[in-house]
This record gives sequence, structure tokens and C-alpha cells, in this order.
Amino acid sequence: MLGGRHSHWSPQDLEEQDFSPYGTFPPSPTVSTETSSSIASTRPRVNPRIVSDAILGLSDGLTVPFALSAGLSALGNSRVVVVGGLAELVAGAISMGLGGYVGSRSEVESYEATVRETKNLVKASPMETMNIIRQVFAPYNLPDEPVARMSHILYNSPEKLLDFLLTFHHKESKPGCNQAWISAITLALGYFIGGFIPLIPYFMVDQVLVALYYSIGIMIFTLLVFGYVKTCVVRGWTGKENIVAGIKGGLQMVIVGGLAAGASIALARAINPTGGALF
Repeated sequence: MLGGRHSHWSPQDLEEQDFSPYGTFPPSPTVSTETSSSIASTRPRVNPRIVSDAILGLSDGLTVPFALSAGLSALGNSRVVVVGGLAELVAGAISMGLGGYVGSRSEVESYEATVRETKNLVKASPMETMNIIRQVFAPYNLPDEPVARMSHILYNSPEKLLDFLLTFHHKESKPGCNQAWISAITLALGYFIGGFIPLIPYFMVDQVLVALYYSIGIMIFTLLVFGYVKTCVVRGWTGKENIVAGIKGGLQMVIVGGLAAGASIALARAINPTGGALF
């Protein structure tokens, strides 16, 4: 029983409570395969970084090329809209992909530098390493004896010590070996796919104004759906609050895309009021 006259637990009491084991590090092979499989089945199937990159690529692709194609449509030439839109799509997708690759490579290099610094610290300053371990446990107000025992156990296991310091002290996780390429491809494809949608009407309709109206209608629907899905992926799909937040996210995307397209059309009209050839 908790509280009361008993100052300690007897072995029988512990057995009756049926406590599940807890460990700081991954479970040993003795853990039942049934438990491991049930835990694994609850883990997300998709890498959150891939979802984040896809959302970023689609978000930019659905706004920038749409605004450009809407602005170019003010010139009154569908060929200009298609050629200019495709050129921007290719350049933008390459730029997004390179940005994602460079950013991911920087994360890998930063992690590798942290690993080297941590290894050098463990070799050069054992006392400082022990102090860092104690500082990690300090916020939990644990007794000194188990903390000291845990510190010695960790220090005698170099691999676990390195993993412990990286995870709990530096708060860094090891990037995937192909993360840079995956991030680059995801961003580039997301941008290209998102940006190609507003160009579709210009391939099918000869009249630029009619194609523009179709493009605006398609993009209002696409931005609304994308904003809703993007918000619900983060917040959740069920519940009144999540649904309302998803609708707000969709409306925000429509407003942002509308403002960008409106500014682009206004600028094109200001530069070329007659809609004729510029050169």
C-alpha cells in the first residue's frame, strides 16, 4: 500500500503490483517478441522529415508558380505563360532540391562534429564527463547513490556513454545515411508537382483569360484542401477543434495564394497595361 505504516516494500508486495520493467536503454533480447511487435506496430510508418519536406515543397510550389502564371497571363499570350511557368518550375525545383540537400548535409556535418567533440571529452576529461551525466539526472531529484552507480555503469560502456551524451546532453539524433538525397528529391518533387497544377488549364484552353479563370478555380480548391490536410497532419483528423483548425489552415493558404497572385497580376498590368508584346 502507498503511504501508511509500511516504510518499505516486501518482495511479495512487489510481485503483487505486477510492475513492468523500465530501462533507459533499448530492451534486452529477453523481452517477448509479442511485446516488441506490438510496440513496433504503433510507430509511425512515414519519416516525419519526409512529411515536413513534402509539405514545404508543395506549399511553395502551390503559391509561387501560381502567382507567376497568373501574372504572365496578363500579357495575353498563353505560350508565354506555359514557357515562363515551366522555366520557373524547373529552376525552382532545382533550387529547392539543392537547398534541401545542403541543409541536410549541414546537419550531418554538425552531428559528426558533435560526436568527435564528445569522444574527445570522454577521453580527455573523465571528471567533466561524470559531472555532465549528473547534470542530466539533476532535474529529476534522484538520490546520489543510484546516480553515481549509473554514471559509473555508463562510463564503463563507451558506446552507451556516447549514445547517452548525444541523446540527453546534446539532444541530437543521428541523421539517416541517405537523408540529404531523400530531402532534396522530396522538396524538388513537391515543388514541381504543386507548381504544375495551375499550369494545366493553359495546356487545354487557348484563350488566356479563360485558362486563368480555370486556374484560379483549381487553385482555390487545391489550396483549400492542401491547407486542411497540412493542418490536420500536425494536429489530428478527429474532433471539432481539429476540423475547425483545418478549415482555418485551408482558408489561410487560399488567402496567401490569392494575395501572391493578385500582386503578380497587378505588377504585370502596371508594367504592360495594353497586354501587348513588351519587346
